[in-house]
Amino acid sequence: MSDATFNSVAQNPSRWRQALRKPGFVAGLMIIGFSIMLAVFPGAFAPYDPNAIDYLAVRQPPSWAHPFGTDLLGRDSLSRVIWAYQVNMQMAVFATVFALVIGVVVGALVGYYRGIADLIFGRVVDAVITFPFLVLVIAVVAVLGPGLINMYIAITVVGWVYYARLMRAEVIAQMGNDYAAAGIVMGYSDRRIIFRHLLPNAITPVIVYWMTDMALAILLGSSLGYLGLGAQPPQAEWGVLIAEGRNFISTAWWLSLMPGIAIVLTGLGFSLLGDGLADLLRPRG
Repeated sequence: MSDATFNSVAQNPSRWRQALRKPGFVAGLMIIGFSIMLAVFPGAFAPYDPNAIDYLAVRQPPSWAHPFGTDLLGRDSLSRVIWAYQVNMQMAVFATVFALVIGVVVGALVGYYRGIADLIFGRVVDAVITFPFLVLVIAVVAVLGPGLINMYIAITVVGWVYYARLMRAEVIAQMGNDYAAAGIVMGYSDRRIIFRHLLPNAITPVIVYWMTDMALAILLGSSLGYLGLGAQPPQAEWGVLIAEGRNFISTAWWLSLMPGIAIVLTGLGFSLLGDGLADLLRPRG
């Protein structure tokens, strides 16, 4: 009845071959793949214990023994940046996946049923987008208290609205296609029409947005860590590492520069991967 985009891509290997010939998509895959490896197996790549204190090696510049230098307590900065991948990649997933699931379900239901549910949803969207996203998240975290779990809750409470708004628009667009009308005429249940036919065809822009949102989640999580509202010391997290070196930027520049580069590279990887997926999943005429 419907030809879902994911099915058509899976059944057409040439689409994948074309995507793998694009440098940006391949670079994104490599960056994110390597980032996942560092997050899953940090101990295999880190040369030292990230929390091992050495007062005889305080704030040493980059060298062969410590390629990223050492921090204020003599801890190896490279090891701490690598172990921070575990926390920051968790942020990319857990700060977005719950908002994704809630937003997709709510957006699909609102787009299908419309009516009073659509009016209520419109007022919720207006209330959320009136304030800057970061301000709302900080306000929720301030109420709940600092920490990663509360940060995930705050981002989910605010972020699901953006996924739902995008999903609602896509479902409404799909409702104008013949297969949706045919399902209604044939007496299919609402659940089957929504989740088996409308949602698979409407999910592509949401998945692409999710890739970009994971990059933003890392940046947001690092910002909250910098402000003391996210991960807490001595946990290795890029925002925390940048905050630890902010007062020594002129004398120990490596303390903030190295985790900053990690943030930029990982965010670039998600962006390139999202662009590649957008092209891969785009319907062919």
